[in-house]
Amino acid sequence: MKVDYNKCLHCGGCAGSCPKNAIYLNDYILEFNDDCNGCGRCVKICPVGALSKEVA
Repeated sequence: MKVDYNKCLHCGGCAGSCPKNAIYLNDYILEFNDDCNGCGRCVKICPVGALSKEVA
């Protein structure tokens, strides 16, 4: 996942929406652990569009 920190409100909604508990808000920095499967729930829940799926 890719985070646009210029848009991110640090609200924690993405972390709360993650079914894998793969997102952590650590000192206002979002961290994704290896459990992230790229489902995109966090992208959909973000009220300001700060998250996007990284294209490999």
